[in-house]
Amino acid sequence: MTALLQARNLSCHFRLRRETLFGRPPLLHAVDGVDLTIHAGEALGLVGESGCGKSTLARLLARLLDPTGGQLFLHGAEISRESVSRFARSDRRRAIQMVFQDPTESLNPLLTVFQSIADPGGRLLGPLSRTALRQRVEEAAAAVNLPLEFLDRYPHQLSGGQKARVGIARALVVEPQLLVLDEPTSALDVSVQATVLQLLDRLRRDRGIALLFVSHDLNVVRLLCQRIAVMYLGEIVETGAAADIYRAPAHPYTRALLSAIPSLRPRGAGRIRLDGEPQSPVNPCATRCRFAGRCFMEQPLCTQVAPELRALPGGRQVRCHYAG
Repeated sequence: MTALLQARNLSCHFRLRRETLFGRPPLLHAVDGVDLTIHAGEALGLVGESGCGKSTLARLLARLLDPTGGQLFLHGAEISRESVSRFARSDRRRAIQMVFQDPTESLNPLLTVFQSIADPGGRLLGPLSRTALRQRVEEAAAAVNLPLEFLDRYPHQLSGGQKARVGIARALVVEPQLLVLDEPTSALDVSVQATVLQLLDRLRRDRGIALLFVSHDLNVVRLLCQRIAVMYLGEIVETGAAADIYRAPAHPYTRALLSAIPSLRPRGAGRIRLDGEPQSPVNPCATRCRFAGRCFMEQPLCTQVAPELRALPGGRQVRCHYAG
């Protein structure tokens, strides 16, 4: 598969205002040393618990946030040296588009559906006649099964599922190569979720658009994605084919996540409970595994040497001394 977007040692640290006891500058490590590749036409799921850095990483990859360190490549050309504002004015901006989590909050209530979908096209597609722009908008609306009579409506006149379709159509109007979706179905009913997931899968198959699907719902990711990246406290701890990870997770955190998926087994059977408290993401220890203190496989080495992301047979990668 062709590499579309590559992240190398990508990091994002936020400086906090409060002082620390030892005088070190307090930095919140939201994303730390991430290596990730998204291939053309694939659906990659990014999973992890709340606060692990998924949304921050999604915004870094969508070039809505400047990284603290590392590099980001689009078709082999580095795009991380450009600021967010400069990248927004470049021709490459249209290649990566984002669909936000809340379809209501991400739509301007003062704009009609037509205006919301047309806005990115008017900014990124260069000079277009009104006829050409309307044709683009209508094609994007048709691609997400949004009736054309809805184009004159305002967001408050739409259901949650219809607003989600508008958000996807707005991203599609510039014909992107990658859609970054930050939990786009979390605010929707289950029946509407299924419809949106089928729509995204059809767009990927028909148009060859790559998807980065950020979610905490492992069942949803399993339905849509071919590969999975698991994130914990700002680091990628496991990547691999979805079928392989669901069948035999290698990292202890991944095993705990999958054991929490609701099933018909007796209550509590097979569930892995994580004791202890998560480490702080503020100035984390560089010589300690970030899962230490909660891990059921922990050994003395885990608190002395931070594990690196290493390769396992079958194309999988895992950040654990004892996995595999």
